[in-house]
Amino acid sequence: MCSRRTHRIDGRDHGGPQLNDRDSFETDERIRDERARHQHSAEEKQSRHQDRLAEEYERHYSDPLSMAYRLRFFNEPMMAGIDLRGQRVLDAMCGGGQMTGYLLGGGARVTGLDISEEAIEHFRKNCPQAQAVLGSILDTGLEDDSYDCVTVVGGLHHVHPHVNAAIDEVYRILRPGGYFCFMEPHSGSVPDIVRRIWYRVDRRMFEDNEQAIDVPEIQTQNADRFEFLIMRYGGSIGYLLVLNSLVFRIPLGWKRHYSPLCMGLEEALGRVQGPRFSCFVVGQWRKRGAG
Repeated sequence: MCSRRTHRIDGRDHGGPQLNDRDSFETDERIRDERARHQHSAEEKQSRHQDRLAEEYERHYSDPLSMAYRLRFFNEPMMAGIDLRGQRVLDAMCGGGQMTGYLLGGGARVTGLDISEEAIEHFRKNCPQAQAVLGSILDTGLEDDSYDCVTVVGGLHHVHPHVNAAIDEVYRILRPGGYFCFMEPHSGSVPDIVRRIWYRVDRRMFEDNEQAIDVPEIQTQNADRFEFLIMRYGGSIGYLLVLNSLVFRIPLGWKRHYSPLCMGLEEALGRVQGPRFSCFVVGQWRKRGAG
């Protein structure tokens, strides 16, 4: 008959590793410290990157045509069916507040969070009705179960390889029944093949720790914590030439000539577009538990 080694559970030694073993404790501490340093390094890199490009981002991603694209292809699908009136919403990785204006317009009480000082300064000017917080999505310092909704538009792929840690923090601060709404470029598509090459070549626009999110992976890891209400794929010519005019170095004055056609074509293509040929995914998740 085989004997089974058990752990210390009642103050007596039952054999096997000890829960209060000093070496194990110190090993765990080193792992946590190393993880924290790695996360801090990745965020510092992104913070410097965003600060450097903040002015150009503001011009190209907040112009009226880009905002019209956001409303049509991000905001409305992402927030479908959610009554924002009086809801407490965290616009995480908020940038200059491009999403916050929509949230405020729906009657939400909004807090904007971003690690970039330059972005937060633009946020304060653009959205004086909202609260602004300079901080990290990986460690917000906000209270547990304190928000009705968290939105992230194009931010998670900037924290690679710490996307799961960011989602952990979103889960922590959401109340049960609260919504996590996001838009991100996703991996496993034809456009992502091109995107990965572009990320390596265009070092001015992209840092080396940016990577599209793996949708099946994050769904598998969060299936017991969230209900996946909406997972919608999209993004084609309008996403590239209207929203991302900065990446392609397109002068802002040119956009008004082609944007209506591009967005119309994208609307038509979106009816038959699946994950394989899309540029981004829009998600609306709900934290499990009593609402």
